[in-house]
Amino acid sequence: MAFVGKKFPNLSVDTTDKTGVTKKINILEKAQQENKKVILFWYPKDFTFVCPTELHAFQTAMEEFEKRNTIVIGASCDTPEVHFAWLNTPKNHGGIEGVTYPLVADSNRNLANQLGILDITNERYDEETGTVMVDGDNVTYRATYLIDEEGTVFHESVNHMPLGRNTSEFLRLIDAYTHVQKNGEVCPANWQEGATAMNADREGVAEYLSQHLN
Repeated sequence: MAFVGKKFPNLSVDTTDKTGVTKKINILEKAQQENKKVILFWYPKDFTFVCPTELHAFQTAMEEFEKRNTIVIGASCDTPEVHFAWLNTPKNHGGIEGVTYPLVADSNRNLANQLGILDITNERYDEETGTVMVDGDNVTYRATYLIDEEGTVFHESVNHMPLGRNTSEFLRLIDAYTHVQKNGEVCPANWQEGATAMNADREGVAEYLSQHLN
């Protein structure tokens, strides 16, 4: 399901952090009420392999996200209790001790289902038991959502399980979107903060191409 240009789902979900306290959060409302952007990144499972490298990478980049008025939130389908255990496991044992941002505990998969990011390769009806059987792990892919101050999604991407993300690219996208918000210009390929953008018209693109791609 594509959410770019649309409001993020209006749904409250459980979160926890290093304190172990479980709180309800509505990401749409949080962005709107705090007038901040949000990066929400989903990962498949706690206590796995690529996942802790990503969570530590987002923690390392926290200051840069905060400079950009952006809230960092991680998410998986694990329970708050499993999150808390992982948050208190040292790095040298595969843990994420030191991570300070909240983790969504979407154990009922309500939000992941709405976003359409679960690893379900097939659903089939079992006539013998009268139940729906699922093929696949029923955990999320590495999906990422950038949400603006009005709760509108301006970027979404989905990686397969083995592919870790690059936090620098999300910082670049936030910079680009902020430039668009402030200046009304559009940002060309490989644009970086401080580089020349362009007007969204024929003259603007012609001028940019003649100046930068010769």
